[in-house]
Amino acid sequence: MAAPGAGPWDLGVVAGYFLLVMAVGIWSLRRRGGRSLSGYFLAGRSMTWAPVGASLFASNIGSGHFVGLAGTGAAGGIAVGGFEWSGMFIVLLLGWVFVPIYMRAGVSTMPEYLGRRFGGGRIRLYLAGLSLMLYVCTKISVDMYSGALFIREALGWDLYGSVGALLAVTALYTVTGGLTALMFADLLQTLIILVGASVLAGYALGAVGGYQGLQERYPLALAPNASGPCGRPRPDAFHLLRHPSGGDLPWPGLVLGLGIISGWYWCTDQVIVQRCLAGRSLTHVRAGCVVCGYLKVLPMFLMVLPGMAARVLFPEVVGCADPQGCSRACGSALGCSNVAYPRLVLSLLPPGLRGLMLAVVLAALMSSLASIFASSAALFTLDVYRRLRPRAGPRHLLVAGRLWVVAMVGLSLAWLPVLRAARGAQLFDYLQALSSYLAPPVAAVFCLAVLVPRVNEPGAFWGLLGGLGLGLARLIPEFLLGSGSCGAPGRCPALLCGMHYLHFAALLFLLTAAIVIAVSCCHPPIPEVHLHRLVFSLRNSREPRIDLDAPKEPPQNLGVELGDLEAAPGAGPGAGGVASEGGVASAEAPPPEDPKWSRLVNINALVLMGVASFLWGYFA
Repeated sequence: MAAPGAGPWDLGVVAGYFLLVMAVGIWSLRRRGGRSLSGYFLAGRSMTWAPVGASLFASNIGSGHFVGLAGTGAAGGIAVGGFEWSGMFIVLLLGWVFVPIYMRAGVSTMPEYLGRRFGGGRIRLYLAGLSLMLYVCTKISVDMYSGALFIREALGWDLYGSVGALLAVTALYTVTGGLTALMFADLLQTLIILVGASVLAGYALGAVGGYQGLQERYPLALAPNASGPCGRPRPDAFHLLRHPSGGDLPWPGLVLGLGIISGWYWCTDQVIVQRCLAGRSLTHVRAGCVVCGYLKVLPMFLMVLPGMAARVLFPEVVGCADPQGCSRACGSALGCSNVAYPRLVLSLLPPGLRGLMLAVVLAALMSSLASIFASSAALFTLDVYRRLRPRAGPRHLLVAGRLWVVAMVGLSLAWLPVLRAARGAQLFDYLQALSSYLAPPVAAVFCLAVLVPRVNEPGAFWGLLGGLGLGLARLIPEFLLGSGSCGAPGRCPALLCGMHYLHFAALLFLLTAAIVIAVSCCHPPIPEVHLHRLVFSLRNSREPRIDLDAPKEPPQNLGVELGDLEAAPGAGPGAGGVASEGGVASAEAPPPEDPKWSRLVNINALVLMGVASFLWGYFA
């Protein structure tokens, strides 16, 4: 059955959404917040809990989640929802362990933190370069491919024209308004995402008889040409924790390996942490983290379960089992599970609501891309360009950041031919596998940097390089030779590719940590005078700190606009120190927090942990 295309009412809703987003960009252009470095990159450090929480959620939920989560749920069941529920715990770790260190360190980017923690410039440049590469090759590519897939299914528009238009509108309010525009736009887009996705989830689950009907009908959702185990739904489809060796997402990997990947993403990635650094105080940041944690409950019910319902409703397409049948159904011989969500939208919803869901997916795509653009602009400007042009003034740096956003649009468009060739069967699975090979070394170095004062620069640097080498030793053979799929074993040797990627992530984290600690023990420790407010044990220290990277910082002649960004923790509300001449950061008492407000936030954090524990236990 061919899904109906979008009609005039749908296009009208989408056009209204675009006009609303463009209005946000124009409004942001008129605000002073986008005209200074602090305003452009950190929203003036003035955001309250609601924009912080909404922006954390919207930055995380891209179009790849709608297409990828639903597709992987259609193919394998609810276990992929564990990737979202893991974040409910880790986002609290962000607010209560990592953000206090980042704010009191007075940093604006994650490479800058490692620069102050370890000194020298090589770690800072390495992490900035690695992050920029990952943004183009993983996050942007997945979001653009999934968004283009949705647009092609819904409207039949040309790939280059449609994605080019999305990138242009996204770049408009990113370039003009900076992080202020993004966070207010994210607040709007989060509401659109939740309302639209809830409507579709109601239609999808209603069509299969609710959750009980889904449990009864999903195991029977076989394609007409299905033969053998490859075309059959998994018998453990409704189990969150699966067999440690025979499961597609084994529970040790889902608990340990996924925890490491989530820690890297939520606690050390510039896209996420930058939203927290824009908070007006630590309490507002923690409240935003709690709000985001509650919102992370929803993707299982708004994306994964509707994806499973799509397999029940359209087994001949979503559940196709042979390459020829899949090529006819969706144009991809590797499988058609990625079309599960678009097929639901176009087949179940009436005119007007289809347009709302198109706007939802476009909102998720544009929000995610805008977040990546803004974060890459901060990384490039503050960690790369400013080291190449140390005498550049604030206005010069602001222009460089905006031009870099335009350059990212060009790089994204240049990546489209690769997207056309790389049509993965399960986008979300692909993204998590790639993260498992490249992210654990970064997560290990950040954890040790925050928690272990004895770790020094040689240990961190060689740990990053050693971990990267081990990750590439798995990544390159798997992508060149293929790890295989059901009924089609890959050519990659089992010695290299036999271990599940989540188990490999846990092993890679431990090996990297061992390298960092071993090398650090072979070199003198960093004196404590350089570590005040940079490690967890000294987070409340009142002693002056001499920054290790001070001699290599640009001269202090850049004016107040950059000073408000570069100053140590006292520069922004809720911070804990101020910078002075010679790279010496002295402690300053943070502004007082309302004890009742802080207590309420802490209580909600405990409630969130209870909710997360209940969900994991109930669906385990």
